[in-house]
Amino acid sequence: MSRIVLFLTGLLILLGVNYSIWRKEQLLTNGTMVLLELAPVDPRSLMQGDYMALRFAVQTAASPLPEQPDGHIVLKIDDRRIGTFLRFDDGQPLAPGEVRLLYRRRNQELKLGTNAFFFQEGDEPRYRTARYGEARVDADGQLLLTGLRDADLRPLGPSVP
Repeated sequence: MSRIVLFLTGLLILLGVNYSIWRKEQLLTNGTMVLLELAPVDPRSLMQGDYMALRFAVQTAASPLPEQPDGHIVLKIDDRRIGTFLRFDDGQPLAPGEVRLLYRRRNQELKLGTNAFFFQEGDEPRYRTARYGEARVDADGQLLLTGLRDADLRPLGPSVP
């Protein structure tokens, strides 16, 4: 009996992990590409390696914070795909060129998707000029950071064959 429980538990864990991977793959494939202006800091962590702590400009622009702990903000996407804060979501349908982005309110701050970009040790010079975070956003407003770009919107990082 305990082997069956162990097998079913392992199967459920594998199903959950694979579902999460599938959702991220769908977001990468079908998500709306948005560029968010950064206000980066460059820390170093002995346990995690090299990374860049991120703060997006829309986090600062979105104020004052509403009372509810979590919600959506609406971004206006310009012709270069750069997103700027437009308003807190009030349930109105989105106009062309607008996208909803999920936020969480933590310690009186607005948090979006991720707050760090990890890179291989020694690659810090490649990312030093980062000014925009490249992200994919799905219909639910989930954000997935996919890369960094410089002031001229050129992708940063190792070249991908």
